[in-house]
Amino acid sequence: MTVEAHQQALPTPSEDFDRSHAQATAARRRRQRAGAIILIRLASVIVVLAAWQWFGADISPALFTTPSAVAHAAVGMIASGELWAYLWPSLVVLAIGLVLASLVGIAVGLLLARCWVIDVAFGVYITFLYSIPTVALVPLIVLWAGYETTAKVIILFLFAFFPMAINTYQGVKAVDPRLIEVGRAFRCSEWQLWSNIVIPAALPFIVTGLRLAVGRGLIGMVL
Repeated sequence: MTVEAHQQALPTPSEDFDRSHAQATAARRRRQRAGAIILIRLASVIVVLAAWQWFGADISPALFTTPSAVAHAAVGMIASGELWAYLWPSLVVLAIGLVLASLVGIAVGLLLARCWVIDVAFGVYITFLYSIPTVALVPLIVLWAGYETTAKVIILFLFAFFPMAINTYQGVKAVDPRLIEVGRAFRCSEWQLWSNIVIPAALPFIVTGLRLAVGRGLIGMVL
């Protein structure tokens, strides 16, 4: 390569300035968008609370309470320690149920998606059980296990398991087959395929399943 060609290959000061300016502009726009998102969410919360307060002002508290009454009661329960006494056992059950559902759900989803024999043999049962309303199983679980911690964990597990398993399954199935073929062409082991290709590619689906599982777990905790 000649000196002239080498000099032409190097970026000029104006190109460096344009690139830096574009990066700074993009960063500023991201900060502005993040700030706008926060402001919009705060405004929506204020509007909802104001509408809630206005709508509930003329209704009996026994039927529809207001956010100010809820806040007043919450402050009193926090001061007396009553809120924590009731909340802590529920949070423990929620944590146990979510951890078990996440571990088992991810494992089941990965196995069903990567092993067609297991998918054919047991996939239909996952679909069938998911179609059953979990709320309908609560009386049976209470009848079998009572209404102690074990029953609560089982209920939370059932609420959170299926979103984790199904989203993990869909995430693995959505992995580009060409990536797996390239990995096998480079003689990657099955563990390397899982750790470097399959799980990273399916991670967005798994995170989505976790978000759904947390929401359904909160519903199960209330029940």
